[in-house]
This record gives sequence, C-alpha cells and structure tokens, in this order.
Amino acid sequence: MTVAPRRLLPVIDVPVRSFESDILTGLGQPQKSIPCQYFYDEAGSALFEQITELPEYYPTRTEISILKSCAGAISAKATPGTVLVEFGSGSSLKTDIVLAACPAIQRYVPIDVSETSLALAKARLKHAFPRLRVEPVLGDFTDAVTLPAEVEPLPKLGFFPGSTIGNFGHEAAVVLLAGFRDLLGSGSRLVLGADLRKSPEILVPAYNDAAGVTAAFNLNLLVRINRELGGTFDLERFEHRATYDVEAGRIDMWLVSTVRQTVCLRGTQFEFAAGERIHTEISQKYGIAELQGLAARAGWASSAVWTDADRLFSVHAFDCAS
Repeated sequence: MTVAPRRLLPVIDVPVRSFESDILTGLGQPQKSIPCQYFYDEAGSALFEQITELPEYYPTRTEISILKSCAGAISAKATPGTVLVEFGSGSSLKTDIVLAACPAIQRYVPIDVSETSLALAKARLKHAFPRLRVEPVLGDFTDAVTLPAEVEPLPKLGFFPGSTIGNFGHEAAVVLLAGFRDLLGSGSRLVLGADLRKSPEILVPAYNDAAGVTAAFNLNLLVRINRELGGTFDLERFEHRATYDVEAGRIDMWLVSTVRQTVCLRGTQFEFAAGERIHTEISQKYGIAELQGLAARAGWASSAVWTDADRLFSVHAFDCAS
C-alpha cells in the first residue's frame, strides 16, 4: 500500500460555549492568550496542511522519514494482538506507516476530540487494512478517557507523533506522560515524536515562513473569533510574531497589536496597548536526554531513539517502567 505523505490535523468540533468561555478567560488575563487547540477550524487545518509543505518547515517530512526507517524496529517489539492507541489522532495518516510495518497490531484505538475526524479515519483505515479493528474514542487525551473494555487485557502500543508534546510545558508534559502510562498500563510501550533543540536560524523560519502562511494560520484565530463569537478584531492592526527562547529551548507564537486599540467581544471590551501581545502557542524543543528524563519521571524507560542525519527531529520508544 502507499503511505500517505503527510498528516492533516483535525477540524476540532468544539462546543461554542466552551470556545467562548476559553477566549473570554484567556483575553481577560494580564498576559492575554488563546489556547492553541482553536487553531484548527476548517481554514486553520487547511493552512496547517500548507505549512507542512513549506521548505522552512522541516518537522513533518523529517518525522515521516524517521518513522519509515524505524517502523521495522517498532514492529519487532510488538507482540501478536497488540492494540495501537494514538493520542490526538486527527486523520491518522502517519499511523499508516506503523500499521503497514506491524502485522501484530490487530486493533487501533484513535483518541480525538473531533467526531468527524474519527469517522473519516475509521472509514479510510478499514479500507486500507481490512483485518484491522478500529475502535475510536471521542475525547480529549489531556482529560480522563476510557479505553474500550475489550482492549484492556491486551498489549498496548501508544503513539504520540507530531511533537505535540512540545505544546506542553515541562511539568505539564510529565503529568501528560504519566496519564498515558496509567491508561496504557503495565507492559505497554510508547512511541513519541519530538522536535530537537537546534539553531535559531533553522527554528525561527519554520514558524515565520517567507510566504506568510504561518502568519495567516496564526491570524486565522482572530478571523474565527470574529465569525463565531462576533468579535471586532481588525486583522490589519495585528501581526504574527514567532520568538525563540534559547535557554528554555522554546518557540512562542504571538499576535501583536500594532496600535493602541479596543476590541469588543460578547459585550466585553478588551484594551490593547501598542505592542501588546496575545500568546497563542508554545513549541518546546528538547535535547534527547532532557526528554528521556521527563519521561522517566512519568514512569517510562527509554528503549530506543531514532533521529535523522541532521538531528533535526527524534522518534523515541519508551517502555512502561513497572
């Protein structure tokens, strides 16, 4: 079979009231912020798809290349009847690489907040892998979720690609990985993709491309707020900015007010000073030992690490430390 070349992130089906509450709360803080989960409406997902194909944006193509090279090694450790559990599965396109290499995997449990993405992924995978049992779980993997009862006693392989771990601070990442361990249980394994620390000359352009696609992706948050919540954001008065904290090893994305202005939203006025920033995303970059240390605190023991020749990106295998 042909492995899909990229992974389109999901259109997230978020109730309007939750969206409204999160935006009002975030904009009401001293450091204004918008949760990054709201990037992915239909327009945002399409823009992210474009980002993954940009010459500056190395993570997607690099991770796919690594997964293709290490899929056999992952398969060698999978016992018959293994259940593949993917956290934040979206359309599950990177999953094809693992499934194609691992005949021992007989069930796939994608966990995602988008019912639409889960349904589409299930239909596609059932066609591509007719013997695979696909049992979607609708939910937020950062919250308590329950796996289908029939997979509980079976060996499990967790899958968390895309360097999504980078959207969490260090302590939050430990909590998240500990939650994965509790859910997957004793004897489980976890395959995780993580972006590596590197030169700002490589990192910053990846989040601030010359074509302006990442800027449009970031500004689309304001378009969505205006459309769905009746906001009065003037996109001509905000600009995209990406910064890199070398010491922390973290990219931050911002929307910056270029003038002093007032924005109205659901009857509330929000004042912006010229130069004031709305924080929209963190993307933590890791050293290999650094990530292994965080995983160890969460109860995971490193069993393998794969990187590309330029050491831009890493794929880790962890065993549940029992």
